[in-house]
Amino acid sequence: MGLFKKKIKQEHKVMLQHDRAAGALLPEYHRPTPECPHPEQWSMLDSMTAELEVLEFLATLVTTIKPRLVVETGSFLGVSTEWIARGLQRNGFGKVISCEYDPIVYEKAKARLQGSPLAPWIELRNESSLEMHVEGTIDLFFSDSDMPIREAEVKRFLPQINPTGIILMHDASSHLKLVREAALKMEAENLLSVVLLPTPRGLVIAQPRANRH
Repeated sequence: MGLFKKKIKQEHKVMLQHDRAAGALLPEYHRPTPECPHPEQWSMLDSMTAELEVLEFLATLVTTIKPRLVVETGSFLGVSTEWIARGLQRNGFGKVISCEYDPIVYEKAKARLQGSPLAPWIELRNESSLEMHVEGTIDLFFSDSDMPIREAEVKRFLPQINPTGIILMHDASSHLKLVREAALKMEAENLLSVVLLPTPRGLVIAQPRANRH
């Protein structure tokens, strides 16, 4: 029996790798793409948490647009959640609601964030993005959950997103395709105005098309 080990979920494997790395930065190893031929110029903590430069961008975006409500899907270990919360803390107002569907990963993220001085700015939930209920107008929406559901979750929350708010979709490189194609499809449907940032894993920055003046 001991010879047949249960396969470890990718998220759990990366979670263990993240712990072993203990915060050490590594060169980004996502494969080169036409839009980002030198991914090694970026840094990462692990293969699931957003690139360090994208994390820095998240915090700066928060201090730039001053959101009162941020919604993040796919918390993983809560690292990006903390970077968003840094921006909120600097602003002096706002909240980030972040959901993680996997209960094991959620408990790990919860343990990390409970000890963080940024915890007052964060509401972490063990829920699916396609089921959770959020009250109020969303000023910043960061889609970073399972790639096959990104389009569905953006469309689900789109009616709540501020017309002048920002939508981010991670993992939108031309190699990964799925998220990139979903974003361009929503643009073709006149739902979003999309810009594709040439980061190693790809980042969509978008706004709702409805009520644009």
